[in-house]
Amino acid sequence: MPDVKDRSLLAALLDSWDRNNTILINLLRVLPEGGLEIRAMEASPSVAELFTHIHYVRLVFVSEDAPEFAVQVPEEEWIAERDSARIADMLTGSANLVRQVVKSRIEEGREMDVHYDHPILFLQHMIWHEGYHHGQIKLALKLAGHAIPKKQAGPVTWRVWMRKNQP
Repeated sequence: MPDVKDRSLLAALLDSWDRNNTILINLLRVLPEGGLEIRAMEASPSVAELFTHIHYVRLVFVSEDAPEFAVQVPEEEWIAERDSARIADMLTGSANLVRQVVKSRIEEGREMDVHYDHPILFLQHMIWHEGYHHGQIKLALKLAGHAIPKKQAGPVTWRVWMRKNQP
């Protein structure tokens, strides 16, 4: 990727991915006591299961679309993990893996193997998928009477997206 504009674009794309993961982990950190067990409805996945599903989906798509980066995928997709630090570590690890895949495939000018014509489409799908579940988590909390106040949610979500001049 010799062009300076291309490198700048790649850096911005990877930064957007990093910010997406930061927002997920920030949401995890502001959960109320017992928040991981909350469900929107009785048959719905718990908040913990939504977070672990996100991690699982990242790893599955990497294994299918960039097998040279594949790591062991958990046996279960919807895990009711009760340790938020463990979930944060899982999300950080899988986010770093997705980042490596996208960076490598773009620099090599390679498509993804199965689902996407371009690595950027893979990245955008991951961000869209995770934003969808972010909304589900916040709705489940709200329905359970534990809505995250805007003053608390804003700095850890929207401001992460909109801040300028961050490393």
